[in-house]
Amino acid sequence: MSSEPLGDLGGSISTNDVTDDIRARGLGRRRFLIGAASTVVLGAGAGAAVVFGADADDSATRLDRAPDPTPDPATASTAAEVPATTSPTEATVPPVEAVPVELPDPDGPPADAYAPVPVNQIGSIAIPKIQLDHPVYEGVWLTVLDEGPGHWPGSAMPGQLGNTVFPGHRVTHSHPFRRLDELVPGDEITFTMANGTHTYAVRETIIVTPKDMWVVDSNPTAEVTLIACHPPHSARQRIVVKGELTRSVPNGAAADAASEIAAAASKFPL
Repeated sequence: MSSEPLGDLGGSISTNDVTDDIRARGLGRRRFLIGAASTVVLGAGAGAAVVFGADADDSATRLDRAPDPTPDPATASTAAEVPATTSPTEATVPPVEAVPVELPDPDGPPADAYAPVPVNQIGSIAIPKIQLDHPVYEGVWLTVLDEGPGHWPGSAMPGQLGNTVFPGHRVTHSHPFRRLDELVPGDEITFTMANGTHTYAVRETIIVTPKDMWVVDSNPTAEVTLIACHPPHSARQRIVVKGELTRSVPNGAAADAASEIAAAASKFPL
């Protein structure tokens, strides 16, 4: 990460170096394709078979068997009068076009990390394992990070598909991420936002260099990335904790709608 937008989270790398690194690693708009599997389903009465290709052994058997005997003329004339049975109809699934899904695209570091930007709280973060309960803010300017963990602009918001990224100080100001190294897989990270409460389970902790900007990359899963300096009192490396979304409880209109649906459903016997 850059020392300019991340304060004591940074090393000696410049903003231009970080921006070039972001471009090199493809932090531009990412598109992932979601489509139907190209399996062919053959309908036959009440059953169905999934067909992946011709059976080679079956083909060999058909080629080696003896030819059918010449039909009896009498039998042939009788058979001609009998209507032919309907052959199985091949029911093909129409192809489904792949739908591009745009994921959140993290911005580059701010041009002026010390810009006197407004400090806007967007929610709070709670990590019971390390007794952390702290407001979170929008942005990675030092003006913001000095108040608490900041949401990386352009990255996913908590509860959203993609990578939600929050750098924070480890040893200065309120040092919210001082004990980040104590987290282990399974520990919970919960964000309380205007739209709901979103809980992640820690997946892994890794140590990277300031140039390893891939940790903020977006991806087609819902994950969280917490970033701080490592070791404490040094900007030589970064400690990165990644987690996966395990549950989301909506607030406001979404929660009211969910309650109404549940109430309506309860009136109908199973």
